[in-house]
Amino acid sequence: MRATAQDQTTSQLMGINVNNTIALTFFIGAALAGAGAILYGMFIRATQFTLGYQAGLRAFTAAVLGGIGNIPGAVLGGFLIGIIEALSDYFFSSQWTQAVVFGVLIIILVFRPSGLLGQQVPEKV
Repeated sequence: MRATAQDQTTSQLMGINVNNTIALTFFIGAALAGAGAILYGMFIRATQFTLGYQAGLRAFTAAVLGGIGNIPGAVLGGFLIGIIEALSDYFFSSQWTQAVVFGVLIIILVFRPSGLLGQQVPEKV
């Protein structure tokens, strides 16, 4: 999987079936997400079709804030979002929390388009 992610052409030349590797990666990701959803539903003893919406939105926001493809950046983004939510609930009404979080995200992305720890990469031709 790592070889395929880094260089598909070279992986293919070395005999790795790139399409199967990509399909297997998506299958493993979906299976883990399904297992996590089942465990979460069993923990809170309720199910509904929008159950993971807030968690997914926060996770995506943390990944964008920290820098896409950067795991330490996503962790930093998650911590920063948690701190912003706590401070927003303390100083403002809790109904403004999402607006404050996305406002901070927009401000950071204006000045650092690749995220906090993201790196600028040149465009591929």
